[in-house]
Amino acid sequence: MGILSEKLSSVKPSQTKAMTERAASLRAEGKQVITLSQGEPDFQTPDRICQAAIEAIRAGHTKYTAVAGIQSLRKAVIAKFQRENSLNFTLDQVTVGCGAKQLLFNALLASLDEGDEVVFPTPCWVSYPEIVKLAGGVPAPVETRVENGFIMTPDDLRSAITDKTKWLMLNSPSNPTGAVYSREDLEDLAAVLRDYPDVWVLSDDIYEHLVYGDTEFCTMAEIAPDLASRTLTVNGVSKSYAMTGWRVGYAGGPAELIKAMNTVQGQSTSHTCSIAQHAAVAALNGDQSFIREFRDAFKKRRDQVVGLLNQIPGLSCKAPDGAFYVFAECQGLLGTRAPSGKVLATDMDFALYLMEEAGVAVVPGSGFLADGFIRISYASSEEELANACAAISNAVSRLSRTQGAA
Repeated sequence: MGILSEKLSSVKPSQTKAMTERAASLRAEGKQVITLSQGEPDFQTPDRICQAAIEAIRAGHTKYTAVAGIQSLRKAVIAKFQRENSLNFTLDQVTVGCGAKQLLFNALLASLDEGDEVVFPTPCWVSYPEIVKLAGGVPAPVETRVENGFIMTPDDLRSAITDKTKWLMLNSPSNPTGAVYSREDLEDLAAVLRDYPDVWVLSDDIYEHLVYGDTEFCTMAEIAPDLASRTLTVNGVSKSYAMTGWRVGYAGGPAELIKAMNTVQGQSTSHTCSIAQHAAVAALNGDQSFIREFRDAFKKRRDQVVGLLNQIPGLSCKAPDGAFYVFAECQGLLGTRAPSGKVLATDMDFALYLMEEAGVAVVPGSGFLADGFIRISYASSEEELANACAAISNAVSRLSRTQGAA
């Protein structure tokens, strides 16, 4: 009998982490690699947030805290939800975890029985189907379409719901596509959900502040207050505040579910880092103007990358409305032959070719359950992005058509 569980045998490692680690390995060998595979802002955490952490250490806030988080942070979360999303929670309706990812895991582990289904649109974040499987559930991916802006339609949702459906997981702005669900989109989905009172909504809002132009961010519990009693709203400080390594996420929802999530967390990590919690208080309560500066910089980089990629034969993409990723279609390059003689049959082959020949790390779309794409993070400097796109262009120009390839 082997040591690994049958459950784990069906779970795949994160392709985003795998490509980033491969890039680090190549750099350790002395090779130049530009890493555009990781969803991490290149900005430094704002100084006032770092100072709050230093002050917390000096004040002796280095002991255990409540599993759900320190009260001052939960109050800051409550204030944030009310201020920005018109959502009203009490202390027992919010919780803090070691990043938004842990809160997603806690919620699913606390609520799924074997065979329960979780619906989510694809392309999706790489961890969604794997977390569902680890929690004992069954992933129920729903394919969306490029021509529809990668948005799940009401008909898509209705067709996916069965008598085993427990959750709808919705990530807006989306990783990897940058798609943002409009107010009308959410109202249409809410209309479907009203016909299925046993289906809960998990709203993953981690990229909330990273929307561009006239795009409006909305969240389900705000748009459909009558669904709030079966909606969990998850967010965190990682992306908007450049605090990925601090590992602080937060969630608001029905007290019964939050209590169950705290039970799961209490038997795993306990609370998140006490020092990071104090830094998060400063992040949520303090001046928010730097977020606009981050967003303006991301928009400029987005436009730069979209423009450069669309000049490369075989690649095409639209400007995303949110997050900091470009999801570029590479179907036109599949079936081509690399200078080594290898045929690039899949998006993984193409991604590995870019890694090894162009020195650029991207993530294949298959990792997001969408074959024929690559995800490129533009959370890097304009100079680095320009160099990366030039290297990609050069690498693509060295590909040749195989006999019979389109």
